[in-house]
Amino acid sequence: MEKLKKVFLIVITLLLLVVIGIVIFIITLKPNYSGEQELKNLKSAVSVYYDTYGIPHIYGESETDAFRTLGYVHAQDRLWQMELLRRIGPGRLSEVFGKDMIPTDKFLISLGIDEASEKTAASLDENSETIRLTRAYLEGVNSFIENGPTPVEFYLTGIEKTPFVVKDVYNTIGYMAFSFAMAHKTDPLLTNIKEKLGSEYLKDLEVNADPSLTTIANYPKNDFILKNTISEIAFQALKKLPVPMFEGSNSWVLSPEKTKNGKVIFANDPHIGFSQPSVWYEAHVSTPTYEKYGYHLAGVPFPLLGHDRNLAYGLTMFENDDIDFYYEEEHPTDKTKYSYKGAWKTYETVTKTIKVKDADAVAFTYKKTIHGPVLNGIADQIVGDKPIAMSWVYTRVENKTLNAFNSIVHANALNDFKKALAGIHAPGLNIMYGDAKGNIAWFATAKLYQMPDSINTKFVLEGSSGAQEPLRYLDFEENPHAINPPWNYVYSANNQPDSILGKIYPGYYLPENRAKRITQLLAPKNDWDKDAVSKMITDVTSAINPSVVRNLINEIDVSALSENQKQLIHQLKEWQGEATLENVETTMYHRWIYFFMKNTFSDELSEEQFTAFLGTHFFKRTIAPMAEKRESIWWDDIGTPEKETKKVMVNKSFQQAYAALEKSLGEDTQYWTWNKVHSIEHPHPIGQVEALRNFFNVGPFEVNGTREVINNLSFAYTEDGLYKVLSGPSTRRIIDFSDVENSISILPTGQSGNMLSNHYQDQAKMYVNGEFRKMMMNKEEITATAESVLIFKPL
Repeated sequence: MEKLKKVFLIVITLLLLVVIGIVIFIITLKPNYSGEQELKNLKSAVSVYYDTYGIPHIYGESETDAFRTLGYVHAQDRLWQMELLRRIGPGRLSEVFGKDMIPTDKFLISLGIDEASEKTAASLDENSETIRLTRAYLEGVNSFIENGPTPVEFYLTGIEKTPFVVKDVYNTIGYMAFSFAMAHKTDPLLTNIKEKLGSEYLKDLEVNADPSLTTIANYPKNDFILKNTISEIAFQALKKLPVPMFEGSNSWVLSPEKTKNGKVIFANDPHIGFSQPSVWYEAHVSTPTYEKYGYHLAGVPFPLLGHDRNLAYGLTMFENDDIDFYYEEEHPTDKTKYSYKGAWKTYETVTKTIKVKDADAVAFTYKKTIHGPVLNGIADQIVGDKPIAMSWVYTRVENKTLNAFNSIVHANALNDFKKALAGIHAPGLNIMYGDAKGNIAWFATAKLYQMPDSINTKFVLEGSSGAQEPLRYLDFEENPHAINPPWNYVYSANNQPDSILGKIYPGYYLPENRAKRITQLLAPKNDWDKDAVSKMITDVTSAINPSVVRNLINEIDVSALSENQKQLIHQLKEWQGEATLENVETTMYHRWIYFFMKNTFSDELSEEQFTAFLGTHFFKRTIAPMAEKRESIWWDDIGTPEKETKKVMVNKSFQQAYAALEKSLGEDTQYWTWNKVHSIEHPHPIGQVEALRNFFNVGPFEVNGTREVINNLSFAYTEDGLYKVLSGPSTRRIIDFSDVENSISILPTGQSGNMLSNHYQDQAKMYVNGEFRKMMMNKEEITATAESVLIFKPL
């Protein structure tokens, strides 16, 4: 018995030692926010003050030292995120996540991002300020890789840390450019509808832009002409991408005439897929010659969103077209050749090898034409004998984006700022601007191109003749923009810009819903302040949904309704479009819309095509017009001998929606509240493993808001009627130049991507509640209230 006790004590002691060892090991993986740290190549010491939310305020004697320090502190909070983002362009995700990522890697490799990055990196001006600061930033990142603790994700996935190089920065920019590109969600779908069903079925789809909708007005007016709009393509390989996609955004800037204090107020909330960590890393960098409070993409030294005491800038998606698809004519007997302008050209053949975790490497080969990579054999959705090639502006034009953002962050006034924008060729961005002198502006930045007037690029084009090629690239001055317009505000909600000489700029514009609400709120009010703008940026009322509901109610056969159903119809008639947690009407609206659109379109489309359709912008653009139309070819169910009408579809859909909600939420309609079906969770790639979900993911939380309101929390329509938010405001920022040091912001989860940090999710509940925190810029206040201080000294 005594021996058993001793053995038991020894076992317990050993287990305790193991547990203590594990705890000590885990503690060593936490970010270090205080003390002293040596850093190679520093010329003088740099002080980093961390505020209450873990945001670094970096004070250095030179920009080079400050950017080098920024690289280190950015990496210690976001190295795992940096690692994933730099792997997108070269298609190296299978090395981390295994064979399921092979189709995604194949597609990403074929885009040519990595090749374009390598070409750009090989031709850099090493003496330029852009590259000097970029290399300093990367030296800081690599110093952390060499000397700092390894994030736990590297242990769990078994990948090694390796140094970052300039090409990685360009690959990350390339990921952002493709993430913005919407062409992969619609073109093949529309082409298939046209070829299989006939062009008559396209008439009721919102394929072309509508100048009668709420548009972003140009000012001053231009006299330039562009081609017709084009749309999108669904590409399933990107569904498994373990990083967020850029989705949309809101921004508005108010001139002094519109504000209570007579100074510009700037608001911006870029909409991006939710993830953990969230996309942006905040950092305040200050030197004797430079200061910026900025939001950084992981691995990119210059902030894509930022402000100082002189000016503020932000972005939304322009939604322009920068991808075209071409049918290639292949030689009838020699599959190595294709036709172009009357001559047979030889395909360029590219062979790549994908390393795969826990499996053999995979070699694959794809072909390229003068237009770009041939997607057959790469994209599973591209089927048939006709080769389809993809032409993308990002890889066809010299990449000056990094230089452009360096110039943006160093601009001190409107003219310098505007000059910098011409270097952004892709992704297409609406750049919003406001400054302390009272200037406001909106610029659509992208390398736009003109097509022949007869070409409708919403469909796959004909590649062999050479007659459906871009005629020219436009000068930046021809892009849509507005500078200090007389209506005293500028805005963007991913809606279409105004026309120029009767032609609409090409793009994948979102419906007018958010734009209409923004202009409804901004136009009549001339005493805006920071508090009023903060309420507006969290607004959850739709300017369109109530009219959609009323158009549907006009078709309802009231005699077929129960008393409970009649009561619900009455509530819907009175509904003002708000999507709050306790709202019932929003729940019924989305269930009804789902069944209405499913009954309308799914009989003509395959299940895969209907699912693809649900994921497009033009689906969102179709909802309101279809609810308003009296006649449509789509309402006839081709599976029945009868000819169905709108009334049949509306009533059938209402009954289906009602029955589905009754089954899932009970018979009492007053319990069908929005909070029961609408939630947000911020997924971490490791959180896909169920046992680790609670450790890495943040949430879920009940949340108000919905699709295409200002507080745009987007979700996919699914059969189960549960609305799991996929994307939304990646930050909410409000800069008031009457009190710039008390400007406010919020992140969806927290500043750090290290799960052991106190700042991993310390803003999550604030975000859901629509709360804000200060973006501190006053050095005295920062040093007096800092949570910790980390001093970097020359090595």
